[in-house]
Amino acid sequence: MLSPSENKRYNRHLILPVIGLKGQLKLKEAKILMVGAGGLGCPVLQYLTAAGVGNIGIVDNDIVDESNLQRQILFTPGDIGKSKAVAAKDILINQNPHINIYAFNEFINVDNAISLISQFDIIIDGTDNFNSRYLINDACIIADKPLVFGSIHQFEGQMSVFNYKNGPTYRCLYPEVPQLGNDCSQAGVIGVLPGIIGTLMANEAIKMIVEIGEIQSGKLFVINALDLQIQVLEFTRSSLAKVTQLGNYNHTCETAQVKEITVAQLKVKITSGEDFQLLDLREIYEQQNRLPKSESLSFGEIMQEYKKIKTHVPVILFCKQGNRSKIAIMNLQEKFGFDNLHNLEGGADAWKE
Repeated sequence: MLSPSENKRYNRHLILPVIGLKGQLKLKEAKILMVGAGGLGCPVLQYLTAAGVGNIGIVDNDIVDESNLQRQILFTPGDIGKSKAVAAKDILINQNPHINIYAFNEFINVDNAISLISQFDIIIDGTDNFNSRYLINDACIIADKPLVFGSIHQFEGQMSVFNYKNGPTYRCLYPEVPQLGNDCSQAGVIGVLPGIIGTLMANEAIKMIVEIGEIQSGKLFVINALDLQIQVLEFTRSSLAKVTQLGNYNHTCETAQVKEITVAQLKVKITSGEDFQLLDLREIYEQQNRLPKSESLSFGEIMQEYKKIKTHVPVILFCKQGNRSKIAIMNLQEKFGFDNLHNLEGGADAWKE
């Protein structure tokens, strides 16, 4: 049961019919592991703590740096130089003394991933590199744990839920490790974006615990903070969701070579009658502006339908803004050896009749 203090603290949850006392008790009994106490981890931890999630683990071996304070709003200048996991624990316990916080002052790796993840009900990935994301995904598959995922880059944020009730996994969305250097380097991020994505991640975790609403399984939520455009991309479970053991996750951050073509160059090819293939990787509902001579082959199916890609002529791939098509090209080049692929700079958004 809840104490008198907890009843008062969680009053706004208790009067919600879909949560109530039963849901609040589920939150109190829940065990959530937050991997990463950085930009995404801070808002996730603050909202889960405030919501009354009874057992929260924090995995992070980094220390607070002054450059973190622009977006990691859990910390203050007095925390600089402290362990993020330990500092976060101390702050959160003061925020809500009714819950348990466990600090793991270590980085997640092949040796500790499964043992850490197995102790909790829901795993939340707030890391900022592909190595950790694939490792956490695979460990969650092996341990049969749902995974809440978020990522941020400059002005774009993404959020999804993987491995929920035998649903799609991170590898179903990204079959191969994208060799994008920007993800591993400090490309910059607007300070409010982690709060937007982190809040949504916390919301998914709460919905899973209380068993309400529609979980973002098989859906990738994408938001651009510059123009507030929102996309929800659907994807399905594939054979890549079957993982029986952890592998090698020491991928480098070197940027793979991707040939680019501008909209102006593409228009010349179209008007000249040159032989080429133009593939639209957007989902059907995104295709308000169809490019001349384009064929639809969505990002989610292109790795399985790679035989539809021609090999004897130049092939130009595009999506909305050119990011997904670049990832697809790198995956296709690495897995199938294509050498005739070109990415349309700026994607469909750059096309003007």
